[in-house]
Amino acid sequence: MPAPRKFSDEMRERAKRMVREARRQEPGLSVNAACKRIGPQLGVLPDTLRGWCRQSDIDDGLAPGVTTAESDELKRLRQENAELRRANEILKTASAFFAAAELDRRIR
Repeated sequence: MPAPRKFSDEMRERAKRMVREARRQEPGLSVNAACKRIGPQLGVLPDTLRGWCRQSDIDDGLAPGVTTAESDELKRLRQENAELRRANEILKTASAFFAAAELDRRIR
């Protein structure tokens, strides 16, 4: 189970909006500098804010990378795959057990 979120979704959106606005007002301002300026004002570490902004850019198609939706889908498919592998192993074991029991019955 993941750790509880420290910041609400509204807080994250507000912080990302503030970074974008700061960069819009000062065209030469880097994401790093904007995050260092805005993060402490909101009580968010600059590295955390930078990560939110980077993922937001990926989700909006402004930067290459794996979107949040793709990441969620991949996680779900991996869990489903693991569950199917476990079920397959159980069925193989049961099949071998019943096959051995059938052979034992025929011998007697």
